Amino acid sequence: MRTTISTKGQLVLPAELRRLDGIEAGQEFEVERLDRGEYRLVRLEAPRNTGLSDWLAACPDEGWLVPVESESTDEL
Repeated sequence: MRTTISTKGQLVLPAELRRLDGIEAGQEFEVERLDRGEYRLVRLEAPRNTGLSDWLAACPDEGWLVPVESESTDEL
């Protein structure tokens, strides 16, 4: 597959690769220079539980997730 570097220096991963690997906007990668003109791109792992609150809030059972009121630590 081919891609092009933009005028801003951005590299676009083809949609097919993003779809195959579940790559979404905002995910971080590490780029390593192996040799002149050769690079390795490695997706960094997202922190554990990233997106967990969104997943829980999307539960189809109405009212099971109830926000808990808490005091700010600024007031303590």
